[in-house]
Amino acid sequence: MLIVCPHMQLGVDTVPVLIGPVSYLLLSKPAKGVEKTFSLLSLLPKIIPIYKEVISELKAAGASWIQFDEPTLVLDLDSQQLQAFTAAYADLESTLSGLNVLIETYFADLTPEAYKTLIGLKGVTAYGLDLVRGTQTTDLVKKDFPKGKYLFAGVVDGRNIWANDLASSLSTLQALEAVVGKDKLVVSTSCSLLHTAVDLVNETKLDDEIKSWLAFAAQKVVEVNALAKALAGQKDEAFFSSNAAAQASRKSSPRVTNAAVQKAADALKGSDHRRATNVSARLDAQQKKLNLPILPTTTIGSFPQTVELRRVRREFKANKISEDDYVKAIKEEIKKVVNLQEELDIDVLVHGEPERNDMVEYFGEQLSGFAFTVNGWVQSYGSRCVKPPIIYGDVSRPKAMTVFWSSTAQSMTKRPMKGMLTGPVTILNWSFVRNDQPRFETCYQIALAIKDEVEDLEKAGINVIQIDEAALREGLPLRKSEHTFYLKWAVHSFRITNCGVKDTTQIHTHMCYSNFNDIIHSIIDMDADVITIENSRSDEKLLSVFREGVKYGAGIGPGVYDIHSPRIPSTEEIADRINKMLAVLETKILWVNPDCGLKTRKYEEVKPALNNMVAAAKQLRTKLASAK
Repeated sequence: MLIVCPHMQLGVDTVPVLIGPVSYLLLSKPAKGVEKTFSLLSLLPKIIPIYKEVISELKAAGASWIQFDEPTLVLDLDSQQLQAFTAAYADLESTLSGLNVLIETYFADLTPEAYKTLIGLKGVTAYGLDLVRGTQTTDLVKKDFPKGKYLFAGVVDGRNIWANDLASSLSTLQALEAVVGKDKLVVSTSCSLLHTAVDLVNETKLDDEIKSWLAFAAQKVVEVNALAKALAGQKDEAFFSSNAAAQASRKSSPRVTNAAVQKAADALKGSDHRRATNVSARLDAQQKKLNLPILPTTTIGSFPQTVELRRVRREFKANKISEDDYVKAIKEEIKKVVNLQEELDIDVLVHGEPERNDMVEYFGEQLSGFAFTVNGWVQSYGSRCVKPPIIYGDVSRPKAMTVFWSSTAQSMTKRPMKGMLTGPVTILNWSFVRNDQPRFETCYQIALAIKDEVEDLEKAGINVIQIDEAALREGLPLRKSEHTFYLKWAVHSFRITNCGVKDTTQIHTHMCYSNFNDIIHSIIDMDADVITIENSRSDEKLLSVFREGVKYGAGIGPGVYDIHSPRIPSTEEIADRINKMLAVLETKILWVNPDCGLKTRKYEEVKPALNNMVAAAKQLRTKLASAK
């Protein structure tokens, strides 16, 4: 292995960053077929020699500092796991000799036990702590900090886009300086800047007031430097006073506060917003109205977004085509998608979402309290980037957002057409959220806006409405002690959106990309009529919950094939998957659908895959009917 340090090549003194050995193992998954009882940490002796090799090469290449990210130190760790950190760094101590070594933690507080383990690690020079999300960690430092070590104080938020309150951060830093020593305190961001947009300079369309409240990665580096200089007695008074003015303007701006929204959100307290009738009675009422076969088929929402379709949306946004031409083009696309689903004989249809750019951005653009960037891209996963909306104020819905398109689509078919909405928790978790009130308050406001939309869809004759909560589990706090509170308000927010509909209106939700087994009771508590849920991509782990005896009485559609792959599953393969589901779920509650939306696939993949899906459902209907 040859390692070349950039500072050797470019003359830049740099800090190589490696995932620490214990976090590397704790964040890994046992390979398929490995016993559940297998201890990941048993591999520590096998990977430490590789770390020694890398460290030696970095030293030889001229590195003077090395950073190990050990984010798992903020989790609920048992004594054996904490001991693994102690053992790993004791083993690395001689190899690390002559280097400055920083252990970086982030995203939450450390427990007193984890903090004690951290400051006791051998061969370590410095500790990086997230003082934005880790609100109690400062107290641990004040009680006990090892003499002669460095503290990298993460006072500038690396996970959000709000300008730092410099006066408040400086006061925190001064208090810490008194504990750790003037020359041992390093001003830092709370975590890497991967999670925030790159540079506010690229935002030409944001108005000046909102812009003054923000700091992207480039601005956060400036904030870190300004705080470090102020700490060293070289405070830039003009920079600090313009920051204080922006903080004050954000607190007092009439655009942030909407009294009617605050009042409506306050009125939610004291009720848990459940539908009046239980789910089995509702499903009976819905079946009388919808008259669906057993094993009904549907898709999750989106259909392929072709190059032509993206061009139409882009040209409309740039005012290159008229609104009439745009509406005509989108209607034609919806008609094509409706006809295809009817040809395939799918039971509950979708309009394909041709008018939508992104499942959160589309709604945020129509809600008040949201701002949008032009170039505020952040990495989602792999090479996929997203442009999260910025929630800066109280959220409300000025007018209907989806009713026109859903009604148009329903008018093209006699089959049920699903209204398609993104749920409040997903809008929250996939946005940059205001940090001047608790997240749950913002979520309740979004829930009320979506509730208005749900009720308008119902009035327009849409009898099946899907409210996606793809990111519900994603927002789960890292610490188990905080899970109950989060799940309570997240699930409550979902129920708020649809508590006012008639029994005959069928509410669907969809979830993807997650391990749901540990929150299955919260999913049941959402009280949706039907849930479509990712299953095939995660090796059908979801079904194990039902094998273990969890009772589920609502409709459920565990995905029968993985849409993230271009592979076309055969009818037999899909039938086999449905049979596995029928072994643990009642026939009358089972739905047949793909894992997720079809936006990223091509029609030449989608048509045969859906054709095989419908054929598998029909094959099993015949088999079940003859068995009766």
